Amino acid sequence: MKKYVLSTSAVILTAFGLITLFLSTSVIFDLFGIRAKEGNYVLFVVWSNFISSILYLLAAYGFTKSKKWTSTLLGISTIILIAAFIGLKIHANSGGIYETKTIGAMIFRIPVTLVFAIIAFFTINKQLNKTRE
Repeated sequence: MKKYVLSTSAVILTAFGLITLFLSTSVIFDLFGIRAKEGNYVLFVVWSNFISSILYLLAAYGFTKSKKWTSTLLGISTIILIAAFIGLKIHANSGGIYETKTIGAMIFRIPVTLVFAIIAFFTINKQLNKTRE
């Protein structure tokens, strides 16, 4: 069961990371006309998503190899996203322009990242601690 959870998490996180990497990179570097389609994007949110995408891909590798640092990477990503969300709220409350879909995307992304961090902690870290005892 543990192997199934780890491999499924790795596959989902890889897909999530690759999609996030593609979209954030496309906005940052204005590839494929995606920047125009995104409308009023907030650059620091895009950069936080870009950084998180790298962390997702590293964490996916961590899931496949049962590396203890997997939950740490995902925890760091969660903190980065929460900080970006707080920054987005400050930006919005001070009259900055943004897309409302960005708030929805952040509300989705933060719990998803946190769930993967929890999965990593309980399937990898707790198991490694039990084998040492």
